[in-house]
Amino acid sequence: MKKVIASAAALLLSTSVFAADGKAVYEKACQVCHAAGVAGAPVSHDAAAWAPRLAQGMDALLASVKNGKNAMPAGGMCGDCSDDDYKAAIEFMSK
Repeated sequence: MKKVIASAAALLLSTSVFAADGKAVYEKACQVCHAAGVAGAPVSHDAAAWAPRLAQGMDALLASVKNGKNAMPAGGMCGDCSDDDYKAAIEFMSK
């Protein structure tokens, strides 16, 4: 019984159970550069700055984050983010 309870608790605490929170990821890892547009980073919530990037598609944006682009290092500033975390942060910043 204890194993079942422990397994259920671990599952509930797993980040994969909950939807990624774009705002939380942004505040944790992205705002340092994207709040002010450091080194040409598109400023958060600037629809015009994000439009050409969004036109490339989410897969291209995700690849840019994971591989790094210009001054942004691979993975951005979030070494433990999942693809869903990155996507949620992109969606949050681009609106």
